[in-house]
Amino acid sequence: MIKILMIEDDVELGQLLQNALEKEHIETLLTCTPLEGLVALQNENFDALVLDLSLPQIDGLEICRIVRETFPSLAIIISSARSDMNDKEMGFARGADDFLPKPYDPRELAFRLRAILRRGNATHHEATCQAFCIDEERHTIKRADRELRLTMAEYDIVSYMLKKEGFVISREELLLNIGSIKYESSLKSIDVIMGRIRQKIGDDPKKPRFIVSVRGVGYKFVNA
Repeated sequence: MIKILMIEDDVELGQLLQNALEKEHIETLLTCTPLEGLVALQNENFDALVLDLSLPQIDGLEICRIVRETFPSLAIIISSARSDMNDKEMGFARGADDFLPKPYDPRELAFRLRAILRRGNATHHEATCQAFCIDEERHTIKRADRELRLTMAEYDIVSYMLKKEGFVISREELLLNIGSIKYESSLKSIDVIMGRIRQKIGDDPKKPRFIVSVRGVGYKFVNA
């Protein structure tokens, strides 16, 4: 069974999520303050951390940084009503694996936990066989050993889609979550950028292998 730690100061919401995740066979230890959460991490083993941002004592972004430095392999999902672009950018920069804006269906949290842990539990051999690798410190993406020549918007789109590999991502979600795409951009402009990305990564537009179009919804990235 998956075992997670949740740091959430809204006790009623935390218990609701805890009960819902139990039905998904995910065991949840709920803590209401960052310090309680950090103590729990030191004393028990967890598969993932679900972290609110607006917390007493210490801001959730700082907790994310501390946890990532102390437990580098622990999966971290930020679960927060603070969903503006700066918070998302800082969350990923400080080590979050995913950002889930409140409110949401608890089943989506369960789906995302399983997806992140499935990728994290892959063997080293399987990881090296993935087609694309991100180096966030150098702000680069490689296919095999070749660095891709991407614009900032193209890099941000590919990086975002790689982090949500396997999930269908709408054009609206990309416009909302990627700051390097101008807000006045149209949904059609996303398709144009996707076309350029496909050219640069060597994806056949007629039979795409990596960026798969989902009719009427958006795109899905397959890193294999």
